[in-house]
Amino acid sequence: MTKKKQQVNLMSFQAMKERNEKISMVTAYDYSMARCVSLSGMDVILVGDSLGMVVLGYENTLMVTLDDMICHASAVRRGSPEAFIIVDLPYMTYHLGELATKQNASRVIIETGANAVKLEGGSPGRIDAIKAIIDIEIPVCAHLGLTPQSVNKFGGYKVQGKSDADYEKILSQAIEIEKAGAFMLVLEGIPELLGKEISQTLKIPTIGIGAGRYCDGQVLVYHDLLGYSPAQFKFVKRYADLEGAVVDALSNFNQEIKKGVFPASEHVYYPIQDK
Repeated sequence: MTKKKQQVNLMSFQAMKERNEKISMVTAYDYSMARCVSLSGMDVILVGDSLGMVVLGYENTLMVTLDDMICHASAVRRGSPEAFIIVDLPYMTYHLGELATKQNASRVIIETGANAVKLEGGSPGRIDAIKAIIDIEIPVCAHLGLTPQSVNKFGGYKVQGKSDADYEKILSQAIEIEKAGAFMLVLEGIPELLGKEISQTLKIPTIGIGAGRYCDGQVLVYHDLLGYSPAQFKFVKRYADLEGAVVDALSNFNQEIKKGVFPASEHVYYPIQDK
């Protein structure tokens, strides 16, 4: 295991893009996860609103609240004091005007100690939200393509940018996002060619999740890459089978209790000596 000794920052990401060094990102939602991610040497931790599905058991991300994000992001910061942490702004926290957007983004930064926030979409309203947050000196990571908070609009979790019109729309939105001042752009669920063109067009780094091999970095959900969730997506590579390992361990524990094997004398304070 390795641990980063120097904290990265906005300039670090720009420099990494310029020298073609890939940026690594993974989600985390609590203290223990954050410790493991930090020890792995990952560049960025994303506290995603995906926690609604993989931690809280919701059907989608739309029920996640700002308080949920602040609670989990605070735990992540405690687990990884030196990490660069980006926190998702959940649904309806940046949709109702400039003042509310600024208030919600500032709460995240002040109450969690995170470094930046992330929001979804590239519509004119989202561009205004990006500008509003940057206006109060909070860095913004944007998110285009398959944006999970738009699941009802999309009719499910479907690849975006397949038609010529959608392709050009996403490319145009990416350019506007960069102009608005975002420091990074997550691209999710789009054709590889679109991911490549956006990454080559923009000066800011792109982070892919199901966006192909040409993005400036990659991100996956902690539970997905570690085999700790039932979800199966084409873009996910599983690096472990934690669910299987955890179930096996718990089953063994259960059986040892039933058989009276646990606790043994070595697990007891001042054990009674057998006659």
